[in-house]
Amino acid sequence: FKSIAITADSINNLSDAFSCVITLVGFKLSSRPADEKHPYGHARYEYISGLAVSFIILLIGVELVKSSFEKIIDPEPTLFSFLSVIVLLVSIGIKLWQSNFNKFVGRKIKSTALEATSADSLNDVIATSAVLISTIVAKLFGWQIDGYMGLGVALFIIYSAIKLIGETLNPLIGVAPDDDFVCEIEERILSYKGILGIHDLVIHNYGPGRCFASVHAEVSANEDILVSHDIIDNIERDFMTKMDIHLVIHLDPIVTDNEYINNLRKLTKEIIDGIDSLLSMHDFRIVVGTTHTNLIFETGDF
Repeated sequence: FKSIAITADSINNLSDAFSCVITLVGFKLSSRPADEKHPYGHARYEYISGLAVSFIILLIGVELVKSSFEKIIDPEPTLFSFLSVIVLLVSIGIKLWQSNFNKFVGRKIKSTALEATSADSLNDVIATSAVLISTIVAKLFGWQIDGYMGLGVALFIIYSAIKLIGETLNPLIGVAPDDDFVCEIEERILSYKGILGIHDLVIHNYGPGRCFASVHAEVSANEDILVSHDIIDNIERDFMTKMDIHLVIHLDPIVTDNEYINNLRKLTKEIIDGIDSLLSMHDFRIVVGTTHTNLIFETGDF
């Protein structure tokens, strides 16, 4: 129908199909088990495949910008047809279904790649709707805005590619864990009887389903070491089975039944809170001497 906007939209959809193929390859590679050279598995292949798709989409967008500018400079009347309208409407309907389907599956298998694909499909609905509007406007008013709509779709493709590059690069470089995720881990550990406090929580992500974490957990120094160790083992096992997190806990015994130590701990905590309420205190202990007493502890921005 001599429409650069429809052509741009079709290439956008074709790039989506191509990206899905690469995503499937990424899923296959990322599912490979850990080996001697890759002890943390291959889950980051999913991010690498997404990055490759992002650059391909970016190149497609740049080429479409060039074609759209040519159409703007030398406009050619778009041929209106009810068939083109029907094709665009069907495309919108399919994209809406794809968005909902990918969102459902993505949440079910906890795949950020599929959830991103769901959002991309929803964005495609907006792009295709714009193309449909340009086709109808050309018929009703004779305005040849096809080149401008094609340019809009091309810029939209470039924007999506740049956004996707950022989303796939961040986990490869390494990003801070989500605050809600950190709070959930903290609350879960502290919910176990015998755990008095935690600190130095560190979270590493090696790809979807490959989350590793380490933390120091405070327990009573009066408790049997075997009992405390059993609690730690149970927590690590529960995190693996319920949250798919490889958690390693370092046990820190603290004195809890000495009134003198407890008062000094409380006083020290009040002083630290007065300096900065975000600071935490842990590993508190005292060394009593003949002339003075040393208070030994660590602080951190927990």
